[in-house]
Formats: sequence, C-alpha cells, structure tokens
Amino acid sequence: MKRWTQFLLCFLLSGGIWLIHNLSQTYTGVVSVSVVAHSGLKGRAASAAIAVPVSARCSATGFRLLRLGYQRRDVHVVIHEEDLVYAGDDLYTVPAAEMAKYSADIFGEGVELVTFLNQSYTFEFQPENFKTVPVRPVYSVSYKPQYMAAGAMSLSPDSVTVYGDEDKLALVDEVLTKSLNFNDLSRSVSGAVKLVPINGLRMSDTDVSWSLNVVRYVELHSDVSIGARNVPADVSFSVYPSRTMASFKCLFPAKTDPSSVCEFYVDYDEFLQSESGRCVARAANMPSYVLEWQLEQDIFDCMVREDPE
Repeated sequence: MKRWTQFLLCFLLSGGIWLIHNLSQTYTGVVSVSVVAHSGLKGRAASAAIAVPVSARCSATGFRLLRLGYQRRDVHVVIHEEDLVYAGDDLYTVPAAEMAKYSADIFGEGVELVTFLNQSYTFEFQPENFKTVPVRPVYSVSYKPQYMAAGAMSLSPDSVTVYGDEDKLALVDEVLTKSLNFNDLSRSVSGAVKLVPINGLRMSDTDVSWSLNVVRYVELHSDVSIGARNVPADVSFSVYPSRTMASFKCLFPAKTDPSSVCEFYVDYDEFLQSESGRCVARAANMPSYVLEWQLEQDIFDCMVREDPE
C-alpha cells in the first residue's frame, strides 16, 4: 500500500511537471475578447453602447491562451478618434489594420497578434448633448521688483466640450481651473492643472497645460501730447488737456523711448457718440517691446468750436 501511495504521488508530480512544462510553451490559437470601446468623439457618448466580440489568431504561452479562453469580463479599450471611421447612424468602424495598435490593450501583455479574423469591427456611439465653453484660469501671482508677466496665462486647450443634460448645459458658460498660486516670480513657469468638475456633467478634458511668461522690465515716463483722428477738414476740434504724463513698462533693456514713435489720440467718431463730450485716449504705433502703458489722465474733455459766420 505504501508503494502504491508513493507511486501515485510520483505520477501526480511528474504529470504536474509535464503539464506546467507544456503550458509554458508558445502556441498559436484563436481567442475572442469582449471589447467596450471608449473614445472622445465630439457629440457622442464616451463609451460604446454595447461590447463587441473581437476574435483573432494569437501566439502566447499555453497559460495565457487558456486564461483568455475562460475570460468572461469585458475589456475596456480607449480608441483614438482618428482610427474610428463613420459608418452611418451611430456606428463607427475600426479597420483591422488600425485595431492592431490596440492588441496589447485587448489581449494583454505577452500575447502576440497574428491576425484578426474580421476585416473591421463596428462600435455604436450614441449621440449626447454637448456644449463647447472656454477654460478660465484661476490664479494669484506676485512678482519680484521689476518683473511682470508678458501677457495673460496661456492654456492648452483653452476650451473644452461639456456633455450632459441640456438644462444643466444651459447654465454653463465657462470651466474653471483649480486655483494656482505663485509668489515672487522672476522667471517663466508652466505645468498642468486639474479642471473643476461640474456636478452631473462630463468634460472632454479633465486637466489642461498652462504657461505664464515672466520677463524683466524697466519703467519709463514721458510727457506726451494728445492728438485727434478722423476730424473732418471743416471742423475745429480741441482736446483738453492737450498733454499728459505717460508711463511705459518696457522689456528690459529698453531700446528707445516709446513716446518718440507712438501716438496718443482721441477718435472724433467716438466723440460724436459720446453724450458727455468726454473720450478715452487711444494709442497707435506702440512698440512691441512695451509690455504695458498708462496715461496719468486717460479721459479727456473734447470740444468742437464753431467758426462765426
């Protein structure tokens, strides 16, 4: 009896070793996986309505092929919009050649695709209410002396598509970023930031890239004259006061005095539309190296003098 027990144990052990050895070898076989496609198609749901069976001839170890054969759960695969070909109604087709890009996502690592059994696979993406709105950065910033931003913070993307109930969409005019805070900046900064989610709605992006260009500046002051434009030849038009102080924040080092090339003026056409006769001064020919300018007085009294007959 003892010998039979030993014999049986040896038989089971050798059989186990044989089985493990054989299942560790590489084989080629047909496997089928149930795939739920996800994509960012504009105006469409984020995921396909139903799972689609994807069958292919693959090479892998016996263990992996056996596991795929018994797999019952759906595999979720993100498919790029450019790989989806519109096929009418709510259907989008992925050719087998493009589907091959996603073989590792579908069948898993360690499985080598030989060929798909179909020429293409079709997924249904149902329509969804949507609206495209701008993204507004939320940030506070302070700079070291003689440093400032060369412009507003830039975002990429600067707008997102929002999906969901039509009534909720009507209340959304913009999407905000999470708050960013900077202190004593003296150099340009960039990064990525999450968007503030909107309850009950889905967004095409959950974060955006941002950048803030910070430069060194020098401030110049000049006494400038205020002229006028679009004044008819037969009209005597005066601006009071005719001079004021202007301050310019220029990219360091400043090339020339901006007041020597720029012009400040009041537009006669705006004066005609003004009920008070007071107008805001405009600037023309402002050099590109001027980051910011300001007049000590920016609203001027204007008057038309009538010549006596």
